[in-house]
Amino acid sequence: MTSHINFLTLAKLSATERANLLKRAESDLSPFIEKVKPLIEAVRVEGDVALSRFAWQFDKASVAANAIAAAPEDFERAQRDLEPDVRDAIAFAAGNIRKFHELQKPDASWSAEIRPGLHAGDRTTPIQSVACYIPRGKGAFPSSVMMTCIPASVAGVEDICIVTPPGPDGKIDAASLVAARAAGVGKVYKAGGAQAIAAVAYGTATISKYAKVVGPGSPWVVAAKRLLSDLIDTGTPAGPSESIIFADGTTDGRIAALDLLIEAEHGEDSSCFIVTTSRDVADAALKAVPEYLKRMSAQRVGFTKSVLGSSRGGILLARDTSEAMGFINDYAPEHLQILSKEPRKYLDLVKNAGEILLGEYTPSTLGNFVLGPSHVLPTGGWAKTFSALSVHDFMKRTSVVEVMPSAYAELARHAGIIAKYEGFDAHANAIGDLRKKLLGN
Repeated sequence: MTSHINFLTLAKLSATERANLLKRAESDLSPFIEKVKPLIEAVRVEGDVALSRFAWQFDKASVAANAIAAAPEDFERAQRDLEPDVRDAIAFAAGNIRKFHELQKPDASWSAEIRPGLHAGDRTTPIQSVACYIPRGKGAFPSSVMMTCIPASVAGVEDICIVTPPGPDGKIDAASLVAARAAGVGKVYKAGGAQAIAAVAYGTATISKYAKVVGPGSPWVVAAKRLLSDLIDTGTPAGPSESIIFADGTTDGRIAALDLLIEAEHGEDSSCFIVTTSRDVADAALKAVPEYLKRMSAQRVGFTKSVLGSSRGGILLARDTSEAMGFINDYAPEHLQILSKEPRKYLDLVKNAGEILLGEYTPSTLGNFVLGPSHVLPTGGWAKTFSALSVHDFMKRTSVVEVMPSAYAELARHAGIIAKYEGFDAHANAIGDLRKKLLGN
C-alpha cells in the first residue's frame, strides 16, 4: 500500500540525487517556452479573436470574441445562485485578508533628518494598474481572487482586473465572481493560460494593457510571464504548488501525512515532502497516507500519487535537525509547516520559505483560505530572494530629499571629490563655482 510513496534517507543521497529533489516542474521551461511563443504572437496580432479561439482549443468553452468580459448580470446571477454557506465563507475570508493587509500597508510618507540640514525619506504610492491571474484548470479558486485582488485594493490600485479561464459552459466560476465583488473588482475576463498573460501585456479591444500581472499558474503561465517580462511586471514567481512539512519526534506522523496531501492534491506538477528527524514519524506517515487517499476523489488521488511517487515528493528522513533544516533552506519551499510541540524553537533556523506555518493547528488549508496573509507565494526556490505577495507589491516608493542652505557646502564638497574621482565633469560643475555664483553666495 505504500509502494507509491517515495521514501529516502537524506544522508544516503548522492549530490546528484539530492539536487534532483530540489527541481520543480518549472525548473526547465524550455518545452513550454516554444509552445507558448505562437500563442503570445497570436494574441498580439489578433487580440480578442485569438482569445476566443484559444478558449475553445484549451478550455473547450465557447466564448465569443465580443463577450470576453463578464457582464453585470453575471455578477448578479453568481450572487443569487451561490450557496449561502459559500458566500458566508468568502465574506469571512475577505474580512481577514483585508484586515491583515490594512495593517501591513506602509505610511504614505516618512522623512528624517539624516544630518543637520539634510532631510530624506520615502513617498509611497500605488501602481496604476494590475491584472490578477486566477487559474482554473484543476478547480475553481475564489480564494486566489481574494488573495490577489484585496491587497491590490488596499494598496489603492485604481485599475484592477481578473483574467481567468472560462468553464466548459463558457462562464466564469460563480464563487470567483462573488469573491471579485467582495474585493471590489468589477473587471473579470474569460481568458486563461499563456494567452491571458499576453492579453494583459499587449492589450486587446476588450482588455486594457496592464502595468503588472500577479497570481499563481501552470508552467505555461510561468513561461509566458518570462517571455513577456520586458512588457509587463510579472511580480512574484508563482508556479505549481509546493510544500515541506517538517516534523520532529514530538508530533504525530499521522498529522504530518494529513498535511502532506494538502498541496500534493493540487496537481501532478506539485512538489511536496515530509522532512523528519524521526523514523517513528516517517513510519506512521507512510502507514497513514493510503488510508487518507480513500477519502479523496479519484482525480485528487491521481494527482497525489503522481507527486509522492516521483522525485518531487515523498518522505525524507534526516539524521538531525541541522541536516533537515539544511535541505529545507536549500529547497526554499513555498509553504513550510513546522509540526512540533514547540514549533517556535525552530523558527530562527529557517532562512528560506514563502510562508511558515507553526504547529499542529496551522495546516496550510487555513493559510490558503482564511488566515489573512496572501497565499500567492514564491515557488521554484525563489523564496530565497522573493517574498509573499503583499500590499507592498502594489505600491512603489519614491525618494524625497531636500537640502537646506546650511548643509549644502559640506555635502557638495564630499560629492565633488567623488564626482572628480569617477570622471564626471558635469556632476562636479553642478556643485562647484558655477552653482555658487548662480546662487549668489
